Amino acid sequence: MLQVGIVGLPNVGKSTLFQTLTKKQVDCANFPFCTIEPNVGVVEVPDVRLRQLSSASNSEKMIPTAIEFVDIAGIVEGAHKGEGLGNKFLANIRETDMILHVVRGFQDPNVIHVSGTVDSARDVEVIEMELAFADIETVQKRLDAVGGKMKAGKTKELEAEASALGKFLVALEAGKLTNAIELSEDEEVAVKSLSLLTRKPMLYVVNVDEDASADPRWVSPLGPDRLALPISVKIESEIMEMPREDQAAFLMELGLSESGLDRVIHKCYESLDLITYFTSGEKETRAWTISKGMKAPQAAGVIHTDFEKAFIRAEVVNWKDFVELGESGARDAGKLRIEGKEYVMQDGDTCHFRVGT
Repeated sequence: MLQVGIVGLPNVGKSTLFQTLTKKQVDCANFPFCTIEPNVGVVEVPDVRLRQLSSASNSEKMIPTAIEFVDIAGIVEGAHKGEGLGNKFLANIRETDMILHVVRGFQDPNVIHVSGTVDSARDVEVIEMELAFADIETVQKRLDAVGGKMKAGKTKELEAEASALGKFLVALEAGKLTNAIELSEDEEVAVKSLSLLTRKPMLYVVNVDEDASADPRWVSPLGPDRLALPISVKIESEIMEMPREDQAAFLMELGLSESGLDRVIHKCYESLDLITYFTSGEKETRAWTISKGMKAPQAAGVIHTDFEKAFIRAEVVNWKDFVELGESGARDAGKLRIEGKEYVMQDGDTCHFRVGT
């Protein structure tokens, strides 16, 4: 299961956002090998298609797909030198697949800001610089090691790694994040295991005042190059305390089609380049997370590793056709396709995998 690390300066609403998100937590028993620590929550990815498919199949239960959110200790300036909980912070974030950076945008004299004033752009740069400093150290060490190996003899792989590391170092020393650096296919492979902090996808949540959360004129203070969402964490926390039917009515009053939390979850899912396919029957309807571009045998392997090895074919129907016609009806109407090992899965595919024994 993919992990999103929630980071931010102290007193920006980071832990409140995490606590609110985990009110949407799913039953971990449905996700094998999932050991949950106190600061980790497995959160459902909202998907209206799941309920419709379940209804069409008259399923006994529904199992959504999910993402892990990790509440990482607040960072302070100097974290890369071990200030505050810096070393722990950097170690924890290195294990995640994506960073959700919470930034303070609200004014409240009762909530102390570590720098004395609210300045979202400045605060973002504090954390980004700490990540960059840590990455410079990592890249420089790897460059030194690669340089030593190249003295003994150059290889295509070492040259690709040295080239990628050089690009990273130039970017980092110029104050840029490495996730904006384009690499060749060989370079990507060469540095795949490096796990740089600034190479991870990033989504920014600006924790705004209540009246700004639904303002269509809101302009991000973080500039056009950072993907940012305006969220009032206080309002989101209050919404999650309401009965489900009241939540929808309240959002409608605000002119919103979905909650801020759901927008955050969906954006994380998109940023990680994930899609969802479904299996649906009388026993259960279930959503499965896969990477965009994955082929049918690998998608089957997400259900069980043996399915990938024993894959024969996939019977695939678009979820809308499944809801409208059912599996047998879709087959009769020619909407169900037989796909082989080279089929690239599409978001919303509803599948029945045929595997050997």
